[in-house]
Amino acid sequence: MLVLSRKLLEGIVIGTDIRITVVKVDRNHVRIGIEAPDDVIVVREELLHDAEHREGRDAWDSSEVEALRKPSPSGLPKEG
Repeated sequence: MLVLSRKLLEGIVIGTDIRITVVKVDRNHVRIGIEAPDDVIVVREELLHDAEHREGRDAWDSSEVEALRKPSPSGLPKEG
């Protein structure tokens, strides 16, 4: 695990297209912003272990796959 220290409005970059920025620090709470491509799923870790949320996420994943398979009304490929 890589551990980094960041101050308010400082960030890190993962690969070429994922950016994480510290947007607020309040006592023992930190708020971060995550910029990632639409095809990257970002979810809070605790939701990965919650069965109800896992079912919802699986349904969302399958609807996203289905949406990508459908042609756009204009006949042109969909933009992500």
